[in-house]
Amino acid sequence: MTAAAIRGALSDAGLTVKDVTGVNILPGLDYQNGSRKFGYALGIPYFWAGRAMPGAASVLEAATAIEAGVTDVVVLAAGEAGIHQNAATTAPWTRPSNEFIECWGLMTPAEFALSAKQYMHRFSVDPLKVAQVAAVIRNNGSRNPEAVYCGRGPFTAEDILASRMVADPYHLLECATTAEGGSALVLTTAERAQDLPGVAVSVLGGGSESWGPSYTHPPTYERVGMLGRDAADRAFARAGLTREDVDVFELYDNFSWEIIRYFEAFGYCGVGEGPDFVADGAIEVTGRHPVVTDGGTMSHSHTGESQRIQRVVQAVRQLRGSSAANQLPDPQIALVAALGDVVLLGRTLARP
Repeated sequence: MTAAAIRGALSDAGLTVKDVTGVNILPGLDYQNGSRKFGYALGIPYFWAGRAMPGAASVLEAATAIEAGVTDVVVLAAGEAGIHQNAATTAPWTRPSNEFIECWGLMTPAEFALSAKQYMHRFSVDPLKVAQVAAVIRNNGSRNPEAVYCGRGPFTAEDILASRMVADPYHLLECATTAEGGSALVLTTAERAQDLPGVAVSVLGGGSESWGPSYTHPPTYERVGMLGRDAADRAFARAGLTREDVDVFELYDNFSWEIIRYFEAFGYCGVGEGPDFVADGAIEVTGRHPVVTDGGTMSHSHTGESQRIQRVVQAVRQLRGSSAANQLPDPQIALVAALGDVVLLGRTLARP
């Protein structure tokens, strides 16, 4: 799956494996050696190997390396297949070997539910407002022929809350699905991109921040609520853009409330104002701040870490005007984010 995605990305860019000088590739869950194994398997004699998490973080890392002259054509890719024992189990990356998971059950939905529940209690949030976020995203996927949820909508907020509870406040349809597949993209210099047949999209700015080890410290609202604020500030400053310049938001939608958290953390509204900020169609494809236009992890797919790259791929498609569904009329700037990682992309190729 990962190899197929790489071949597709290189073909789209008008390049071949022989042009590649850098990789950041994560097949399955091989975080330590994926890039080296895949670079070797692709037949690249020597290559720069990125280490950042796939998605916005790896784009920022690769763009920085290219800007510094360390490498000039980088493939970013990830894929997932054949890891689910049966339909009743959770994805293996949600339950790594850890003392808090083994005896207390702090798997991923429970972990992310902690801060969401704390937030909803503190600000007396109507669950329907959070569920509406999931309904919008799942409906985006329902209209997308490439999504695993294609044709399964439309969903209402009431439908979301009617699904079974997984980890309070999250119901089943407020959580990411699981699937098999892969994603890949290619980064190169502005000079080289101008000579290639594909429609280039510029990396305008980015930022990245973390808060601590997952599954070993409680992700309370105080710890994770503003994750990504400094990263967003740095991204906008580097790009020379304002928040209102963004036309589309391709956000990592692993759980419904995370979308609200992003808008608050990134400075689009005040703390506690997110539920009203995303209401009344604001995040629909036709709204002021359209989000997750392909259906994201909730209804397009969740193919391990490759879905983080898929957020970037979908942003590029929107800026190119080639989205498989829910194409916006004239987007110029896209914001891609996954937890504390942020990158801004622009349709017009930056001058060298």
